[in-house]
Amino acid sequence: MEQATQLLLTLILVLAAGVVAQVLSEKSRIPSIVFLLTAGIIMGPEVAGILYPNQFGVGLEVIVTLSVIIVVFEGGINLDLHYLKVVSKSIMKLITLGVFITFIFSAIAAYFLVAISLQMALLFGAIIAATGPTVISPLMKQVKVRRRVSTLLEAEGVLNDPISVILASVVFMAIISPNAPLEQVLFWFSSRAGVGILTGIICGAITAFTLKRATLVNKRYAHIFTITMALVTFAVAELMISESGILAVAIAAITIGNSEIPHKESIREFKGDLALIVLSVIFILLAAMLRFDGVFSIGLGGVLTALSLMLIIRPVVVFISTQGSTLTQNEKIFVSGIGPRGVVPASMAMYFAIKLGKLGVSGSEAIMGLVFIIIVLTILIQGTYARYLAKKLEVIPMGILIVGAGGVGRLLAERLEKKGEDVTLIDTKESNCKRAMQLGIKAIVGDGGNADMLKKAGIERAKFLVAATDKDDTNLLVCQVSKSKFGLENLVARVNNPENLQAFEDLGIKAMSPVLSTAVILEDMIERPEIFSLMEIGRGGDIIEVVVSNPKIVGKKISELKLPKDSLMVLIKGKEGYFVPHGDAIVQMGDSVTILGGEKAVREAIKLFD
Repeated sequence: MEQATQLLLTLILVLAAGVVAQVLSEKSRIPSIVFLLTAGIIMGPEVAGILYPNQFGVGLEVIVTLSVIIVVFEGGINLDLHYLKVVSKSIMKLITLGVFITFIFSAIAAYFLVAISLQMALLFGAIIAATGPTVISPLMKQVKVRRRVSTLLEAEGVLNDPISVILASVVFMAIISPNAPLEQVLFWFSSRAGVGILTGIICGAITAFTLKRATLVNKRYAHIFTITMALVTFAVAELMISESGILAVAIAAITIGNSEIPHKESIREFKGDLALIVLSVIFILLAAMLRFDGVFSIGLGGVLTALSLMLIIRPVVVFISTQGSTLTQNEKIFVSGIGPRGVVPASMAMYFAIKLGKLGVSGSEAIMGLVFIIIVLTILIQGTYARYLAKKLEVIPMGILIVGAGGVGRLLAERLEKKGEDVTLIDTKESNCKRAMQLGIKAIVGDGGNADMLKKAGIERAKFLVAATDKDDTNLLVCQVSKSKFGLENLVARVNNPENLQAFEDLGIKAMSPVLSTAVILEDMIERPEIFSLMEIGRGGDIIEVVVSNPKIVGKKISELKLPKDSLMVLIKGKEGYFVPHGDAIVQMGDSVTILGGEKAVREAIKLFD
C-alpha cells in the first residue's frame, strides 16, 4: 500500500508540474515542451531526485502507450479532409517518400556523426521520421499561416506518426531477428499497415454511426464513448497483429472527425484537454529518464545531427514532396523550416529503450540522448523563429469572413483561397456550405447576423468581413453587428438594390451594386472596348495594391523601374492622396501602388516594391 501511495504522489507531482508548464507556455508563448522537459530534468535523478520513472515498472509502458493513443487520436479527429484537396498529393509524398528519405539520411547522419552502431542508427532514423502534431498544432495556433500551409504541416504530423511507429517496429524486429529475410520484413510492414487502415476505417465508421443513431449516447457520454472506442480500436488491431494499433487509431480518428456527428466540437475540446494531460506526463518522464553523461557523450555529434536534419534533410524532403504542387516558393521554404519533433519520437525512444534494455541490447541510452537533443533543438530553434519566418516569407494570411455562400460568395472565397488567404464562409443554407466545402473552403452553417456565430467563425481574428447575401437588410445587419460588437472597420457589402447604396456608405461601409456595376461594364464594352479588354481581370489577370517597402527603389522615377511585360502601374497613394502615375513620378517609402495586368506579371511586379 505504501508503494502504491508513493507512485500516486509521484504521478500527482508530475501532473502539477505539467499544469505549471502549460500556464508558463501560455503566458510566454514559448512551446510548453520546453518547460515540460525542464521540469522533468529538475525532478529527475540527475538533479532533485524526486522522480524515478523506472519505479512505475510495467506501468511505464502502459502510460507511454496510452499517451500515444490519445495524442494521435486528438490529432486525427481535428484533421479536416475538406482542406486537404490542394495539398493531398504533397501529403501522400511527405508521409511515404518523405518519411523514407528522412529515415535513411537521419540514420546515415547519426551513424557517421555520433558513431553509434548501424542497427541503432537505423532505429534512430525510424523514430525521428515523425514530426508529430503535438508541437506543430500549438505552433500553428500561435503563428497563423495560410490554411493550406498549416493543413499540410498538421496532416503530415498526424499521418506520419503511425507510419514512423510501424517503420521503427520493423527495424526493431530486424535488430532482434537479424536472420530474417527481406521478404519477411516487407510482409511484416505491409500486413501491419493493411490491418491498421482496415481496422481504423471499420471502428471509426461504427463509432460515427453509433453517435448519430444511439439516443443514449448524449453529450455527456459522447466524450467517454469516443475515447473508449479509440482504446478499443487500438486493442482490436493489436490483437489481430502487433504494432498496427497506432495507425488504426489515426485512421479511426480521421474517419470520426470527418463524419457528420453530434457534439463534434465538444468531443474535440475534451480530447484536446486529455491530450494536454498526457503530453505533460510523457515529456516530464522522458526528461527524467535522461542521464547527463549519456547526453554529454553524444555532444557535438548530436548537435550536428540535429542541424543536418533541420537544414539539409528536411528541405530536401519538402521540395521533393511538394514538386508540382500549388504551394508557392515561399510556402515551401516555410514548410522546410518547420519540422519539430514531439511526443511520438519521445514515446518511441522510451518504449524501445525499455524493450532493448530487457533484451540486454546495448545502445538504447545513446538513442534516448540523441532523440532528446533532436526534440529540444528542433523545438527551440524552429519554435522561436517560426513567427519571424512566416512574416519574412509573407505566408501570414488575411482573415476574411464572407457571409453568404451563394454563387458570389463562393466564387469570391475560391479566388481568395487561391491567393492563400484564410477565408471562412457563413450561410444559413446547409447545401451552400456543402458546395463550398467541396471546393476545400471552410464553411459554417448559421446566421451571419448573430454575434455568437460571427465569434465562432473567427471574427475576432478577421481583418475583413464581406456581406454577400442577396438581401440588403441582412447585409446591413451583418455589417452593423460586426462594427458595433467587434469593432471591425474593414467592411465590404454587396448591395442588390442600387437605391440602398447611400445607406451603406453613410455607415462607412464599402459597398458595390452588381446591377450598377454590370451596367457600367456593359457601357465600357460598347464605348471603350480596348480599355475594357485590359481591365477584364477575372480571367487570367489580376489587380493588386502593394505598399512600397523596398529601399532600393525609393527615390527612383517610375520610368527607371523595370516593370514586367503585361503589367501596368495605374494608381499611387502618397501622403498627399491618390494620383495617376507618370514617368517622372518619384516612388516614396510607404506609398501604396496599384498594379494591373496578367496574373503572373502582377505577382512579379509587386516583388519590386515589397
